[in-house]
Amino acid sequence: MGDRRAQDAKENGPHLALTAPNPAEQVECSSIPNGDSGSALTTSLYKKRWAIVFLFSSYSLSNAYQWIQYGIISNIIVKFYTVEAFAVDWLSMIYMLTYIPFIFPVTWLLDKKGLRVTALVANALNCAGTWIKVASAKPELFWVTMVGQLLSSLAQVFILGMPARLASVWFGADEVSTACSIGVFGNQMGIAIGFLVPPILVPNVDDMTELAYHIRIMFYISAGVATFIFVLVIIVFQERPELPPTQAQAQARSIQPDEYSYMASIFRLLRNKPFMLLVVSYGLNVGCFYAISTLLNRMIIEHYPGEEVNAGRIGLTIVIAGMAGSLICGIWLDKTKTYKQTTLVVYVLSLVGMLVYAFTLNLGHLWVVFVTAGVLGFFMTGYLPLGFEFAVELTYPESEGTSSGLLNCSAQIFGIIFTISQGKIIDKWGTLAGNIFLCIFLLIGTVMTGKILTSAPHVFLSVNLTASEHLNKSLFFSVNTSVTVWDVSKQSHEYH
Repeated sequence: MGDRRAQDAKENGPHLALTAPNPAEQVECSSIPNGDSGSALTTSLYKKRWAIVFLFSSYSLSNAYQWIQYGIISNIIVKFYTVEAFAVDWLSMIYMLTYIPFIFPVTWLLDKKGLRVTALVANALNCAGTWIKVASAKPELFWVTMVGQLLSSLAQVFILGMPARLASVWFGADEVSTACSIGVFGNQMGIAIGFLVPPILVPNVDDMTELAYHIRIMFYISAGVATFIFVLVIIVFQERPELPPTQAQAQARSIQPDEYSYMASIFRLLRNKPFMLLVVSYGLNVGCFYAISTLLNRMIIEHYPGEEVNAGRIGLTIVIAGMAGSLICGIWLDKTKTYKQTTLVVYVLSLVGMLVYAFTLNLGHLWVVFVTAGVLGFFMTGYLPLGFEFAVELTYPESEGTSSGLLNCSAQIFGIIFTISQGKIIDKWGTLAGNIFLCIFLLIGTVMTGKILTSAPHVFLSVNLTASEHLNKSLFFSVNTSVTVWDVSKQSHEYH
């Protein structure tokens, strides 16, 4: 982003460059006297900030775990509830579906009501969902478990937009990236645990009474953890520190948020052709990841019957490798700033990884599946931060929160389409055909990424904003939205 601002100053004069100051630079100037008052605003860092971010990470983990807890034992859930595999797939896809219509209203609510109200609503929904599932551990109550999962999926929408806001409100300039990383790490660990634990807790037994007991135990553990975290949130979670952590926060507390229009920003982004190409190509890649995660159990069990536990471990391998890929790709971008080139290379390698995974899945050697799934996860999940950072480059000076919201919406839409389509293809023609189906769309996404033009799109956007809008937006988003998504994206993906 610093490169973009320097280019603005050179091409358009200092006025345009100053209209969109870097929030990180504002924070670093916290010890410099205020030009109007002659003295710096008082700031302070509180030890409680670490308790807040770890508490957030904990309830994010609890919620992300529930996304995949059914899918990774889908054959057992199908047998227990006597439903179609497609119905079980919807227990995962409901997370994607609810995100699409609710993300922007929830973002607005976060800005209007703040962190504590959002956290309380998220945990109330998450906790209610887990207890409803406890009551659903009977073969005839599949609809009840779906209701519980619906509430948990709604909680997810209140969780995904919080890390950047929480970090900017509570942490100093040199801690924001770390705080965001901790928040996002909880989501990733939840998915990893969701792959690993359910196959251990729920063995594939034929006795329905025993199976109901194991499923109920799984639900009770989820509900107990969610309830404990909810109580902690009620007691500990605070809206904001008494004194702001940075000069940017101190100034932003006096800014009226009504001066910035979400809809105007969205319409500007929709007219940005390079960004819209990225929105589609990003959705294709991440949608493939969602489909693979949801259908992993079905693919593994088809070729390796009785290996439910190893299916979970393979999912864990994908997530852990993906976390390493995200970190390495983020560091590489920090060093090189080669956004399009790196994004394109990783996209191509994701396609290669998918092809290798598709053609080696049926070889009969589980260790090969572990290796190929790890390689696939490394590049496919490693692409996630690249997509977000590339979007920031293409859409500057628009809000990173708005652009990331559009990217995530695309991912959810394609995730639903690919999960349904691949599931049907697997049922009719097998796993190879289903995986080739995903490869075709990864190839389309690769071509679209290659066609993205990166010639100063920020100039196109800048002319649509007045100088006062730039300044107001910069101050407003330093506290009220995801201005630090730039830092989050270096560490992890869209939050599911």
